Amino acid sequence: MTGVRFTDPMFQGRFAPVRTEMNVVDCEVEGTIPADLAGSFYRVGPDWQYPPRLPNIPFDGEGHAGMFRIENGHVDYKSRFIRTQRYKAQAAARESLFGTYRNPYTDDPRVKGLSRGTANTALVYHHGKLMALKEDSPPVVLDPDSLETLDDYYTFGGKLTSLTYTAHPKLDHETGEMIGFGYEARGEASRDVAVVFVDKNGRLTRELYIQAPYAGMIHDFAVTRKHIAFLVVPMATDVPAMKQGRVHFSWNSSLPTWLGVMRRDGDGSDLRWFKGPERCATHTMGCFSDGDRVYIDMDMGLKNQFPFFPNSDGSPFDAIGAQGRVTRLSVDLAQASRPGYDMEVLYPNSGVLSRQDDRYHTHPYSVGFMLCFDPTRPVDQRLAAPMPPMNCWTRFDHATKRTQSYFAAPQSALQECCFVPRSAGAAEGDGYLIGVAQQPLENRSDLLILDAQRLADGPLATVRLPIRTFGQIHGWWVPAYAR
Repeated sequence: MTGVRFTDPMFQGRFAPVRTEMNVVDCEVEGTIPADLAGSFYRVGPDWQYPPRLPNIPFDGEGHAGMFRIENGHVDYKSRFIRTQRYKAQAAARESLFGTYRNPYTDDPRVKGLSRGTANTALVYHHGKLMALKEDSPPVVLDPDSLETLDDYYTFGGKLTSLTYTAHPKLDHETGEMIGFGYEARGEASRDVAVVFVDKNGRLTRELYIQAPYAGMIHDFAVTRKHIAFLVVPMATDVPAMKQGRVHFSWNSSLPTWLGVMRRDGDGSDLRWFKGPERCATHTMGCFSDGDRVYIDMDMGLKNQFPFFPNSDGSPFDAIGAQGRVTRLSVDLAQASRPGYDMEVLYPNSGVLSRQDDRYHTHPYSVGFMLCFDPTRPVDQRLAAPMPPMNCWTRFDHATKRTQSYFAAPQSALQECCFVPRSAGAAEGDGYLIGVAQQPLENRSDLLILDAQRLADGPLATVRLPIRTFGQIHGWWVPAYAR
């Protein structure tokens, strides 16, 4: 390779790689940082190390982690590439060595046997470790202060046998337990799903296996005090397409969704699958059990929500059908012969990346948040392919069925929001909403801090970065008192 250039239109504009590790001390702040806000906001996303060797999708870039550390009204920002096995191999070769998204058939032979994981999707802090996650591989452990990579293939002391681990484990804030899973756990296109339980000290206490109805994407799941639930959507693993050089998944509209529910304290033998229509849902807002009835709230669309994953029948991406709305799935386990599950759309708002107050991961909840489309924009602007920018954060209060929103400037591109409790014992939803806004006209980024109960009032503080930072998929807040 004589030079490095990103010529593919997919990696231009707001998807252009940053490729810059940053260290900004005492960021510029407009407004006032709340006196009771202290901790670290970690974020991660894909950032290309080298131009892809084959046509690829934005989500397959190398993991880049960032940290806004907030203390005494000051904010420092730091970012580092995650030194995965993949990153290190490419750094040594000074070129891209891995092929298309989750497709080992397209890799350079020199990387055979190395982990393909990019650690670019989510972060979680548990048992004193900051873990970067990508659902096709085990976690990668980072130093929570320096962001340096400490372990590029973390298996909980060698106890994890699954080859994969979710980007969305759930923390039980009463017991400290972390519950996770891995799909395609025994290899490419396997129907095996590993369910993994880790205690508050990081000891893997149980790893049990169940079978999914077919090999397909299970990006997120639900854990209540009594139950665990998995939604399998028709984003099916497509091995024939992979052998032809295409990406791991294709959308098969002839397949149903399946909602699997099992007891949390069981061995998986009681697992029941409930059939539903074609739907796409990737993120759980919240969930709870009421006796034998289980409720799961997800941002759900009618069709494939990923424009870069093809429809297997060759049909074009349906931007209208892809719109995600907060949808409540429920099933009564006491009805022994019930074949399907119930669905109810709770709000008209359309968006992605639903979140909640993370202290309520496994408990009954009433407040959620989501990155949404501005409903005042024309539909063709809101749904322009491949991935339209969004400029609205919305709070959903289920008890009152009311919403409130913050609208950024039309030219801003908000990323996923994260809720921060005002204190360890604060009421649900009492705190701050934080997240990054990309400012494409200025080619830089801001961190916004809002009162989560008064979103319409706008930011309490805006933390200005001098240049653009990488695009985030998910973020995680760690309060100072938890360190």
